[in-house]
This record gives sequence, structure tokens and C-alpha cells, in this order.
Amino acid sequence: MMDGDRDAPFSHPDAAMAALAPELAAFLDAAGLTTRTLAHEAVHTVEESRALRGRITGAHTKNLFLKDKKSRLFLVVAEEGTAVDLKTLHGRIGGQGRLSFAGPDQMRTHLGVEPGSVTAFGTLNDRDGAVRLVLDAALMASDIWNCHPLTNRATTSIARDDLMRFFAATGHEPLVAVLEATTADEPSNGSIR
Repeated sequence: MMDGDRDAPFSHPDAAMAALAPELAAFLDAAGLTTRTLAHEAVHTVEESRALRGRITGAHTKNLFLKDKKSRLFLVVAEEGTAVDLKTLHGRIGGQGRLSFAGPDQMRTHLGVEPGSVTAFGTLNDRDGAVRLVLDAALMASDIWNCHPLTNRATTSIARDDLMRFFAATGHEPLVAVLEATTADEPSNGSIR
């Protein structure tokens, strides 16, 4: 682990983010949005990031960059514990046919990130509005959300309401949906925990 303090105040600008993701930091600063960023070793999965709990308060997200059979793109931002069933998710979010993961080239082109760094902040780089933003209804109860700042070498905490302002400033109106697989869904091996 690198430096950072769970009790550090949110700041404007966020110096740690400015060092790791200067374009994002400048955008947030210009919008007057405050954040707190903790730099750490690269994490690629929710499981790896769980080691940070206790140092970072708030809801932790997992992010799925998906496409449907018509190649429409979806950025799904879920609470890390939500079991998302890819076999039934398309019906909840308006996808055409079953969803699959978008490729690394699409990730770089539309979100400006590398695999393992998908984040809600990626909407900053979706300048042509090709990506449909989907938020997990379970996250909406949390005041603070934690997302990668375009790199998996840090975690940024931001107030939910400030993140909604960020989405609006990037031209993304989120679809809020219940993403947790239910017993009414068909049994599936396609659930992502």
C-alpha cells in the first residue's frame, strides 16, 4: 500500500488524483467537485481491492463494460457485492439480446482506460455518447462511492451527489436499475459476484 489516510478530508483539487489522472482531476476541479484519492498497488479484481477496506470508507463499486448483440455499449456500475446475472441483465437495462464483455480496444476508445481499470469516471472519455451508463439501485443509498480514477493504481472517494453532477457534466444521464439477480431470474452460471 502507498500513502493515504481514510480520515483525510475531501479536497478541491485532489493532489493524489492530479498526479495519477491529471485530465480527470482538472475536469473535477473545474466543476468544483471534491474527492479524496488513495494511491495503492494496482488491483484488478474486487477480491484484490477488498484488502483496502478499512482504509477507504463508503460503497465500493465494480464496473462492467458490456455490449449487446447490436453492439450497443453499456457501462454498468454496481455495488461490489451485487450478483449481476449477465444472462438476464439485458432485460433490466434495455439491451438487445444477451450481453457480453466489450473488448479492450472498445474500452480504450470509449472509456480511455485499460482492462482492469474500468470505472464510472470513464464517462469523461465517452465524448460521442456511445456508452449507456447504468447504475445499481443498491448504490443509491450510499452517500460516498469509491471508483478508480481512470487507473487501477488508486481509489477515489466522491459524494454520490457530486458523482451525479459529474455524469451530467459529461453528458450521461444514468439509468438506475435493480441489478441484483433474483430467484425469479433463470438459474445461471453467468452471475458475476
